[in-house]
Amino acid sequence: MPDASGPVATDLPPAVPLERRGTNRRVSTLLRRILLVNMLPPFLLGATLLYLDQYQNGLLAAEVQGLRTQARIYANGIAEAGVRIQDDRATLLPEVARPLLRRLTEPSPGTQAKLFDNNGLLVADSRVREGPGGAIVTEPLQPPEQPGPMASLLSRAYEMVLEWFPRPRVHGPAVVVDETPGAASFDWQPDLGPDRREELRLALEGGVNPYVRRTSDGRLLVSVAEPARRANQPVGIVLLTREAREVDQRVMEIRGSVLVLFAMALVLTVALSIYLARTLASPMLELAASAASMRAGKGRGGSVPAPLMERQDEIGILARALQSGTNALWARVDANERFAADVAHELRNPLTSVRSAIETLRRVENPEQQKRLLAIIAEDAVRMDRLIGDISDSSRVDAELSRSVAEPVDVAPILSTLVELHGATRGENDPVMEIDAPAKLVVRGVEGRLVQVFRNLLGNAVSFSPSNGVVRVRARLTGAMAEISVEDEGPGIPEAKLEGIFDRFYTERPSGERFGQHSGLGLSISRQIVEGLGGRIMAENRRNADGSIAGARFVVRLPVT
Repeated sequence: MPDASGPVATDLPPAVPLERRGTNRRVSTLLRRILLVNMLPPFLLGATLLYLDQYQNGLLAAEVQGLRTQARIYANGIAEAGVRIQDDRATLLPEVARPLLRRLTEPSPGTQAKLFDNNGLLVADSRVREGPGGAIVTEPLQPPEQPGPMASLLSRAYEMVLEWFPRPRVHGPAVVVDETPGAASFDWQPDLGPDRREELRLALEGGVNPYVRRTSDGRLLVSVAEPARRANQPVGIVLLTREAREVDQRVMEIRGSVLVLFAMALVLTVALSIYLARTLASPMLELAASAASMRAGKGRGGSVPAPLMERQDEIGILARALQSGTNALWARVDANERFAADVAHELRNPLTSVRSAIETLRRVENPEQQKRLLAIIAEDAVRMDRLIGDISDSSRVDAELSRSVAEPVDVAPILSTLVELHGATRGENDPVMEIDAPAKLVVRGVEGRLVQVFRNLLGNAVSFSPSNGVVRVRARLTGAMAEISVEDEGPGIPEAKLEGIFDRFYTERPSGERFGQHSGLGLSISRQIVEGLGGRIMAENRRNADGSIAGARFVVRLPVT
């Protein structure tokens, strides 16, 4: 019967301490990173609040254009109804222009109009009228609209934050807003007068630039000046000032809308981040705790929580892989323990024999008996040397295969060479080897270890074959695997031992073979090599037509390139 063994344990690397930093924090590092990444878009949305200047500039430009049109209408009305033509010369009539200017301004609350003559002197003011007895009455303007507490808070916060960021460059014609604390209110007027002829000339030609300012009481005021002309002659200048409340209202509405969207996006982002963290960070912490439990030697089979293993996502794949690795690790630990016990048992037998022979040798004086005892000691020493060599080879297989890179190996010439070598050294009654293999059969493996596998199988087949029997070697390609079989005509394998023959130190040998010639590790090492290369090895019995056992067959399947 062939010798065999099970998987051999190699030395495991020292345990690596589990990194526990972050596992006891209320907010995991992964959650903070998820929040940081997911909150970036809402903050970018909120940052748009800081860059509404382009929108505000457009509103102010439209406000200036509308106010210019209104001032031009007022100027044309005064030029038509408040001017007298005499000797082709147009003369402004203040007593007519004053009530006319006031009537023109009445439909526009929050608007003040002033009329200057050609010398830059104030002629009329829409807020000023003559009362009973010639008294001058100044009509108050609408008080500035007081924002609510929330609007005031948002406005102050906006202004404070805005100071930290660079102002974006405004494309198109810019409207400059005077933000100085001393910006003039409705009482502003251009620098006109007899001593400023150039400014007056420009004003009469329509060259006064619009003046936009933010007053200390929060009003946004826009002033424009338009000349009044009659028969191509300038008769005065109309200065129109209006509070641009709609501009502030629209900008505040945009800010409010963006803030609402920002708040909603922020809440949704935090909720989704927490959900994502619970599905990622929490399971990973559970897996880390499971790994720590495994390292501490707790929970052989169920270290990983079952809910994690039942998940169908990447976390589930990781959990199942961790549990599988744990099972394999414990299996390796158990195998090492069994291997150590088996080694101790196998070494104890020859050591016991040597000790008994030495104790007997001390008491025996007969030279013949001494020679026999010395021969026993020598045989046991050879046996122990062979056993220790096979044990060492078995313990190195896994580590060697993990370091070696599988390369294309043509097994056809290897099998042919082994068969030819047997034929060249075959004794008179030794079995004959026959081979049936293609000219080329390339697999992925390590050549030296494959040679070791095939030599073990052929050696076992020869040792169990009868005199002048036949050992057949067949190789063929089956799909993505190469199949190599070795058949003998021996007594076969007990059905109960078809798997057990691959266990370590299985040494049921043919009758007549001297004890101690084999270590019982040959097939165990062969299985280690084949499985380490991604293949499979199995044993079965050959049967005759009547169902009787005709011999044993070992089949090796290896992946092809």
